[in-house]
Amino acid sequence: MEDRFMRIAIEMAVENARTGGGPFGAVIVREARPIATGVNCVTSTKDATAHAEMVAIREACRILGDFQLAGCDLYTSCEPCPMCAGAIYWARLSRVYYAGTAHDAAAAGFDDSFIFKELCLAPGARKIPMIQMLHDESLAAFRAWQANPDRIRY
Repeated sequence: MEDRFMRIAIEMAVENARTGGGPFGAVIVREARPIATGVNCVTSTKDATAHAEMVAIREACRILGDFQLAGCDLYTSCEPCPMCAGAIYWARLSRVYYAGTAHDAAAAGFDDSFIFKELCLAPGARKIPMIQMLHDESLAAFRAWQANPDRIRY
């Protein structure tokens, strides 16, 4: 754990907020060296998934040529939202260091507590209903993947 990487993430978040972006920054570090950075680009790119952590994860994967980031640490200016937390697990980052809390983000207008609550509900009971259809047909994709001897496991 190194304060300098967190300070970089925080400085990026502050600068991004000053120039019209979201107040979030992230740095991915491997072997005590920054690999990739990201700031919140949601409004500038018109991409709801362009959170600082997501941008940094995408860039680190591109730079390292891998979809797994084992051995890498993430320094982020704020506690990750549910989407970013999911991406962190899928990317298999080793550790996450964060500065601000979800409560701090909520106080600034970035409240994701309702998403955490929604994810605990059954799909059909959520504010945005999730309705299953063509289940049996969908299983063909999983069978095809399992039958492919060249598949790359993740």
